[in-house]
Amino acid sequence: MLNQRTIAKKISVTGIGIHSGKKVTLNLNPAPADFGIQFKRTDLEGAEILVATAEKVGTTENNTTLGNGANSVHTVEHLLSVLYGIGINNVYCEIDGPEVPIMDGSGASFVFLLKETGVANLNKSKKFLVVLKTIKVEVGDKWVKIEPSSRLVIDSTIVFAHPLIKTQRKIFEFSCENFIEEISRARTFGLLRDVDHLKQKGLIKGGSLDNAVVLDDYKVLNPEGLRFADELIRHKILDTIGDISLLGYEIAGKITTYKSGHNLHNLLCRKLLQEEGAYEIVSSNALDRHILQTFELPQSLSPSFY
Repeated sequence: MLNQRTIAKKISVTGIGIHSGKKVTLNLNPAPADFGIQFKRTDLEGAEILVATAEKVGTTENNTTLGNGANSVHTVEHLLSVLYGIGINNVYCEIDGPEVPIMDGSGASFVFLLKETGVANLNKSKKFLVVLKTIKVEVGDKWVKIEPSSRLVIDSTIVFAHPLIKTQRKIFEFSCENFIEEISRARTFGLLRDVDHLKQKGLIKGGSLDNAVVLDDYKVLNPEGLRFADELIRHKILDTIGDISLLGYEIAGKITTYKSGHNLHNLLCRKLLQEEGAYEIVSSNALDRHILQTFELPQSLSPSFY
């Protein structure tokens, strides 16, 4: 049996939001079994708690946002991806602004913080969402689908009219160790030619070469270059994991994406949850050992018990 996890102690981080440009402090607190991931805006008096589920997603333009209107938390996908990547199911997130700090544009800073604070096992088994039939969502020439598989696999393709990007594809077989080593350090990215347009829409006010990979028409502008030759498609996988974690469970299924984004990911989650007979929820003690092994933590993140 594989137990649910939380963090061992409270931890805080301060940074800026990539879209809002606002300085914000995020407190992550341990939470009991079956609590899930919940966000609370501490800067808004009487703000309702936002449970991190697919149904609570509001806008999906260049980020995934929980809630609508003033009581919203933007750009939750990188944090959620890391929590899923380390198999942490229960955290109470207090935030004093509208957006999760972007840090360096990847999940690496959150992985480091969780290594420092530690992971704690809870006395209740994990639950898995097992996909039983194929679900697909299409918008124009972009699409995403989920189908039965014995473990989480993501087959992702991006296509950009740029000489350094072109068409990139990567198939990622999930495990906690693979996530940390192969996906967590991949940064968000954008094209220099899109910057003015995005700023006119009120986005990327806090964006810089410190928290995003930026490409002009020919090259990467960041002095340090890329962390991986295929860093951009790896980041797309990081985003996908964060978005599909909003299903609320560990997942046994294969996800294939083609030119997809946050909106398509959310539409897929909603369609899957609404489709009768498309999935079942099972306890970890009902699953084969090879599925559970994907959630074993590297030695540096070995959980404590309480």
